Amino acid sequence: MNVRARIVGALIAAVTLIVAGLITAPPASSAQLTEVTGFGTNPTNLRMHLYVPDGVGTRPPLLVAVHYCTGSGPAFYSGTEFASLADRYKFIVIYPSATRSGSCFDVSSPQALRHDGGSDPVGIISMVRYVQQRYSTDPDRTFVTGASSGAMMTNVLLGDYPDVFKAGAAFAGVPFACFATTDGSMWNSACANGQVSKTPQQWGDLVRGAYPGYSGPRPRMQVWHGTADTTLQYPNFQEEIKQWTNVHGLSQTPSSTDQPQSGWTRTRYGGTGTTAPVEAISLQGVGHNVPMSGMAAAAIAFFGLDQGGGPTPTPTPTPTPTPGTGACRVTYTMNTWNTGFTAAVTITNTGTSQLTSWALAFALPSGQSVTSAWNATISPASGQVTARNVSYNGTVAPGASASFGFQATHTGNTSKPSAFTLNGATCT
Repeated sequence: MNVRARIVGALIAAVTLIVAGLITAPPASSAQLTEVTGFGTNPTNLRMHLYVPDGVGTRPPLLVAVHYCTGSGPAFYSGTEFASLADRYKFIVIYPSATRSGSCFDVSSPQALRHDGGSDPVGIISMVRYVQQRYSTDPDRTFVTGASSGAMMTNVLLGDYPDVFKAGAAFAGVPFACFATTDGSMWNSACANGQVSKTPQQWGDLVRGAYPGYSGPRPRMQVWHGTADTTLQYPNFQEEIKQWTNVHGLSQTPSSTDQPQSGWTRTRYGGTGTTAPVEAISLQGVGHNVPMSGMAAAAIAFFGLDQGGGPTPTPTPTPTPTPGTGACRVTYTMNTWNTGFTAAVTITNTGTSQLTSWALAFALPSGQSVTSAWNATISPASGQVTARNVSYNGTVAPGASASFGFQATHTGNTSKPSAFTLNGATCT
């Protein structure tokens, strides 16, 4: 890998850590994330973690959730909403982990870009087949999703294994084979920078060429991309649309266009319903920090997993907050570069009373200033700051955790805060 590629690779690692900040507390149930070994052919020694919710029925659906560069399966489990949605709708989730330097998946080698060719896709398919056999999952309801490197792998798996997956949802990815390389570098700057443009037919031929002779149905595809993405740049969004509409034999003219939320522009191709063959969501002003709150649920709806997946739990009464009476523990992890850093913060309620809101106060070291935050609001930007919960993560049961993250600049001082108080109580 040349020096430029290493630098860009380091930047993607830093930026994609933003996704790691999208943390909600793990689901409140007895089900746990479990590592599985010996699951089958695994040429690149991927790790496998599995989440099986309490009360899954017969022939449950199966979702593969693939992490970003620098991430892991457990990080994607705790940092996204797929596990809590699995609890609600009773589907099983596989979380693969890349093991090579940088923890990116192979989406570029010739082996990775063909059916049963080798490398990471073969290991992931072994995980799928292991779960299908052990848990008798429904083969007609097997899906894949991912962010960044995981989004690229989502495209790859749909191209390599159209006989396995029924649909995919790619958050900030690139088209199948856009990242293709032959020099072993596994990094394609032209694709990352949005400089690779092909005709729909050319893109479609790349997918069809991954599994010669396959003539069965093709998986449905949902793609997401932020207009301000500077890691895998926004032109890749339109190239993905070109590719998957061509694979399905569809026009690039949308069947419908709407705005389901402020800043979201959704186009559907080949249908106007929730399960259209191709769906694309453009996110105005959003960078590489997806999926954000509510996006995983939209992907689950696209898969059809929100229909008939089990009863919605009855809400329990919300206890009155008890500020200042609970013990707490804080973990604070930084990833720094020349003039900036990201911080991932986890608050654990070590007391005996449930919190229904939280405010974490701490002093940022001199020269540090917050530029953006997720899963919390932070004010002011520097000095003595307070991070407050947002609407969906204020409740923290005894022994449970809530997490948030932020991006900031620094002037050379990359030290951590020395103390934290939660609702007025000092934390360890």
